[in-house]
Amino acid sequence: MKLFANPAMARWLSLSLLVVVLDQATKWLAEALLEPFRPVALMPLLNLTLMYNEGAAFSFLANAGGWQRWFFAGFALVMTLALTLWLLRLDRGERATAAALSLIIGGAIGNLIDRVQTGRVVDFIDFYVANWHWPAFNVADSAITVGILLLLVTSFRDELGKKPEPG
Repeated sequence: MKLFANPAMARWLSLSLLVVVLDQATKWLAEALLEPFRPVALMPLLNLTLMYNEGAAFSFLANAGGWQRWFFAGFALVMTLALTLWLLRLDRGERATAAALSLIIGGAIGNLIDRVQTGRVVDFIDFYVANWHWPAFNVADSAITVGILLLLVTSFRDELGKKPEPG
């Protein structure tokens, strides 16, 4: 199987690469320009606040003692490979699914890079309402979230479009 036999595959994998580049560039800027845990107001409801997450989403297992670094790195690697294989098997017309998978792959790789290099993921986007703050996140997390939502919408759309079987 030739990886780029289908020109669309190169485009979709380029989207993953773009997510990785944007993610790593913004994390680099956040670390260069922000002090840890010192919010910089960007607009109402949004701060830039440099934070580090040694766990997974919502700091799950952040205080587990260090083993989680390699567990989450391994999980991200396995999921990236599985999603890439899924992407490579899609038909040309499955563009929404391809876009979704590409976003998730790029986000997973972006956070994987952090986790392997330093054992923690750089987060800096801080949404809040009054004194309640959503857990800080980054470009990779955003790409993963948008990709999952797109997969869900595509799945529901496809399911609703199916014709009932006779019988």
